[in-house]
Amino acid sequence: MSKLAINTAQNVNLDYKLIGVGERFVAFLIDGLILTAYMFVVENLVEVSAIFDTDSWTRRGMLGLFLLPAFFYSLLCHILFSGQTIGKMLLKIKVVRYDGSPTQWYNLLVRWMLRIVDIWMFFSSIGVMSILLSDKKQRVGDAAAGTVVISVKQKHKITSTILEDITDDYQPVFSTVTQLSDKDVRIIKETFQISKKNNDFKTLTLLRNKICSVLQIESELFDKEFIDTILKDYNYYTQNM
Repeated sequence: MSKLAINTAQNVNLDYKLIGVGERFVAFLIDGLILTAYMFVVENLVEVSAIFDTDSWTRRGMLGLFLLPAFFYSLLCHILFSGQTIGKMLLKIKVVRYDGSPTQWYNLLVRWMLRIVDIWMFFSSIGVMSILLSDKKQRVGDAAAGTVVISVKQKHKITSTILEDITDDYQPVFSTVTQLSDKDVRIIKETFQISKKNNDFKTLTLLRNKICSVLQIESELFDKEFIDTILKDYNYYTQNM
């Protein structure tokens, strides 16, 4: 199974499954059904509306105008929804740059323009073959744009890493946490989680005392609150370095 390894700001490696032909094709079919339904509704509205009860050329011109968004559907969705169409959302897959960072509009534009080669020429055979033969499962458009398609199904819980949920306005308490290493913080978090789960207050106190000793700090916070603050502070400083 091909995977994409992404290294976070905290030096945590997360592996994401690279998506091949099957799931892409299903997402393409879903998007196709959405576009077909949209075009059916628009055509019938133009046909029955009294507003367009003029000559046939006017009706055709207005119909073409209303159908224009369908032509740009894939490009617009990928830009607006950060690398996803509705079909991709339902399949929980996403277009990202090869280093795992979010796509930019120019990546998506290049990828969209080369759909004519990958999808519309020779009955999609070029796109299918390029995906099958590429170790990164990239079609021609992906290779040119520097993108891949990955699964975004939640496989990695934040609790299984040293990452912590912190708000944008979070205010750190202990600046000396930067003396700790990623390995130290991982051990602290694992011990903290196990101790909380088992109501092991003795281990929590020992862990707290060890942290205070290493960082040479004191605090009036309770053990759980203190350790939780240490973890959040470490994330705050490492994310803003």
